[in-house]
Amino acid sequence: MNILIINGLLIDPSQDIERAGALLIEDTTITGIVDPALYTIQGETAYLKSDKDKRCTVIDASGMWVVPGLVDMHVHLRDPGYEYKEDIVSGTRAAMNGGFTSVCAMPNTRPVNDNKAITGYMIAKARETGFAHLFPIAAVSKGSQGTELSEVYDLVDAGAVAISDDGLPVSSADLLRKALLYIKPLGIPLIDHPEEVSLSKSGYMNEGIASVKMGLNGIPQSAESVAVARDIMIAAETGSRLHLAHLSTRSSFELVRWAKKLGIPVTCEVTTNHFSLNDDAVDGYNTNAKLNPPLRSEQDRQAVLEALADGTVDCIVTDHAPHGYDEKEVEFDKALNGISGLETSVGLSLKLVHERVISRKRLVQLMSQAPSAIVNLKNKGSLKAGADADITLIDPETAWVVDKNKFLSKGRNTPFHGMGLKGRAIMTIAGGTIHGNTRT
Repeated sequence: MNILIINGLLIDPSQDIERAGALLIEDTTITGIVDPALYTIQGETAYLKSDKDKRCTVIDASGMWVVPGLVDMHVHLRDPGYEYKEDIVSGTRAAMNGGFTSVCAMPNTRPVNDNKAITGYMIAKARETGFAHLFPIAAVSKGSQGTELSEVYDLVDAGAVAISDDGLPVSSADLLRKALLYIKPLGIPLIDHPEEVSLSKSGYMNEGIASVKMGLNGIPQSAESVAVARDIMIAAETGSRLHLAHLSTRSSFELVRWAKKLGIPVTCEVTTNHFSLNDDAVDGYNTNAKLNPPLRSEQDRQAVLEALADGTVDCIVTDHAPHGYDEKEVEFDKALNGISGLETSVGLSLKLVHERVISRKRLVQLMSQAPSAIVNLKNKGSLKAGADADITLIDPETAWVVDKNKFLSKGRNTPFHGMGLKGRAIMTIAGGTIHGNTRT
């Protein structure tokens, strides 16, 4: 299918573009920005004036942003092993509904994605039955047990784009160093969950006034920042690519700023949850706001916003973590961590633009260009000629209310149910195929 997108605002940080224009897609590839005057447009069909045999399906993007397909490099699709929470079909469908044309799936499956058979299974199932493109992230250690390095070369050869033990930190400094040295010639990043478990193991939420009021053991900021400091020093020594997952504290961002100033190859991400909420959201023992790392103080939330604005943060992720009803509707200390976030991310992230924290172009960079670059997704994150025909159309002004019962994800665990938001993804095009239009 050839597609001509007209009347939209084209935003592409990879070309430093932010202007009105028309975009042509031919089959599965972006042809480039074109002059719509070259076409005769009749309803939903356009004909090239110089060659009427060349026809296109027309998408009128009036009032919308036309951006490179959004990329979420931190999701949990639970498949194989936990399909009652989510599977590759439901998870990639939810991703497309939220505006994401590509997702990177973490390895905390059952069995853990620590071998090429699991990596291959995930890729094959996504190709056969999925919606958004899926790129697996494989385990650093066998079984994510933190003791023995996984067969990293085989995993990358099978299609893994990064390695991570996901919600489990690589606690052994020696194993982290070995893993970083091993991946250096492979050109992939190691994604670490920075947490010093000896400081966090007895806590259930952020250590602060809220935890005292609720009578819950707290997790101190140092549980994250101590691990961030260790990881940065090892990355500096090895010269390997380190990516720090879901940072949440002011001290962590200060450490990352220092590392980047010295040229250490460190990147980092933040979640929509941590810049949208603070630890007051846990009030009333709200298990849907229970996360790891936990929602922090308002001072830390402001530090996240500052780090987004000044360029310290490299990308925004959802950390999409769907759970079953019975895993959240329990006592706070027994509830599992995580929020189902794929379908609320764009609306929450657009608040950053509406509130003038960051620009439109910076938001697209954080949600498309930068994550594509971090995990080396070829021909993603750009509207350049020759790039894959992955496009997201965003209406920044439409008002809507979050309704978890309308999620396409199996996960209904969200603290944002009933919240009014402004702006959402209206349409996604993945590989030249149009997927849905929620505008009508």
